[in-house]
Amino acid sequence: QVQLVQSGGGLVQAGDSLRLSCAASERTFVNYAMGWFRQAPGKEREFVSVINSSGGTTYYADSVKGRFTISRDNAKNTLYLQMNSLKPEDTAVYYCAVRVRYSTSYYSSSQYAYWGQGTQVTVSS
Repeated sequence: QVQLVQSGGGLVQAGDSLRLSCAASERTFVNYAMGWFRQAPGKEREFVSVINSSGGTTYYADSVKGRFTISRDNAKNTLYLQMNSLKPEDTAVYYCAVRVRYSTSYYSSSQYAYWGQGTQVTVSS
């Protein structure tokens, strides 16, 4: 069973940058699309970005497009989320996950499993 361990995050000011990492415990990581989601207090978990197994295809939520970049290093079994020009509304707990289902759209959390432990990102104004 794949385990995902997240790192990065923290408290920053608006306009700053952060990079999140998500390290997978198994080599099978390279065979799966991976996604990032986030959950703000009192809100449902929402899609942020997804990347296919090779890293050649990516999708983003409109709210982060142009500011966030998802990438992966399959040699290191690690997924990344580079977040630039952060805004207070980006404040949330961020989660990485493995896409294991293809029954509906990539932005549905139901398509993912093996969630990371979550990492807090707080952006002050």
